Amino acid sequence: MKIIIYGAGKLGSKLAELLSQKENYVAVVDTNETALEKINQKLDVLTLKANGAKLEIMKQLAVKNADFVIAVTSSDETNILIATMAKKLGCKKVIARVRNPEYAAQIPFIKESMDVDFIVNPDLLMAKKIMKYLPQESIIHLEEFAKGIVKVADFKVEKIKNMSGKKLKDLDIPGSILIAAILREGKIIVPHGETELIPTDIVYMIGSKDSINNYCAAYENKRSKKRVKRILIVGGGKAGFYLADKLAKAGSTVKIIERNKQRCMYLAEQLENAVVIHADGTDINILESENICEMDALITVTGFDEDNLLLALLGKQYGVKKAIAKVSRPSYIPIIERLGIDVAVNPVLITAANILRFIQGGRIEALSILLDGQAEVIEAIIDRKSKIIDKKLSNLGFPKGIIVGAIVHEGKVTIPDGNSIIRAGDRVVVFCTESEIATVERIFYKPKGGVLDELWNSYKNTRKPTPL
Repeated sequence: MKIIIYGAGKLGSKLAELLSQKENYVAVVDTNETALEKINQKLDVLTLKANGAKLEIMKQLAVKNADFVIAVTSSDETNILIATMAKKLGCKKVIARVRNPEYAAQIPFIKESMDVDFIVNPDLLMAKKIMKYLPQESIIHLEEFAKGIVKVADFKVEKIKNMSGKKLKDLDIPGSILIAAILREGKIIVPHGETELIPTDIVYMIGSKDSINNYCAAYENKRSKKRVKRILIVGGGKAGFYLADKLAKAGSTVKIIERNKQRCMYLAEQLENAVVIHADGTDINILESENICEMDALITVTGFDEDNLLLALLGKQYGVKKAIAKVSRPSYIPIIERLGIDVAVNPVLITAANILRFIQGGRIEALSILLDGQAEVIEAIIDRKSKIIDKKLSNLGFPKGIIVGAIVHEGKVTIPDGNSIIRAGDRVVVFCTESEIATVERIFYKPKGGVLDELWNSYKNTRKPTPL
């Protein structure tokens, strides 16, 4: 596919990285030469220093022949303009990032009247994600697939009773749950039965909704069942606003600290059921005066990763039950697991996953990006033309980096083994490492008749089955 990205910031750069791995033609347009140079140094994509909203630039890039235009500049208005112009010029599908809460109610109108196919709001997506994490203690991340009947959850080994020091084959885990991967020292590893778990490991489990829920209930401490009632948010930006609004409406007691006085006035007007505090949230004295030690949760969503991490760590030292930090820089991923912070939420990856899911469309139903793109979890519906149907998994010769974690057949969830068979119309939840993402696309959800035959035959001839 031909994909043009307008905006070379964190999201635009990450999208260029992920999409270029998927055998697409990718171009990135921005006025910031430094940002473009960083992309050039690490990616094989076309970059252009220009004002993307100019008609002549769009014509120069042959936007009319593009499959997708993704507008993720720093301006909502510019993104809408670029998307609208690109669609008028003939681009097949257009995507725009729109973050301003004041536009939220107008999104349906913008999509319909301006012919924008998909609008994404990173701050709202992050707020919804954090809302899912709050009730859990041991779970770091939680994703739902197959309309909610399959779950993928990440657990800290040190928080699960009798898990550390054991080999996978010796764990007391139901057959309806699969450990698909382990995060160790910032790197994803695909485990086997002899893999021994250490306290700092994070395990990725795939299972039916009931299995994951029951596992949590059996192994989490009783205090995790207590409702998260008192919540302190540090950072009154867009993400803080969405969080405070949703949490207050859900019945939680919410305080939000923001250092900008004008922003505080806006928040106080918009958030009727939250307490808005004009102060420096990084000041320990302020946190103590707001009774941080009595909070059920601390959520840090300032514009600075370092502040968010340090505040979340401080919250844990004060006894806060749940500390959640917004972290955008991938370089911090290896240290987060060692800091004792419960959850680190990356808005860039959350947004990129939503955009990729829309781009891949068709048979792709859901997608989650893990650890700055080290791995993906994908849900796909298997087409009747697929060459993998009606064959045992053990005979398909998938490489080690591809793990079929769950098969949903006629509404029933199965954790497969080598004898399992995928049938046409089944939903499959697949875990894959970065090196195998393109392979997963070719095999699971790009049926194209003769072309697929050629790819499948090429795949079988170049891959050797991984020993079980």
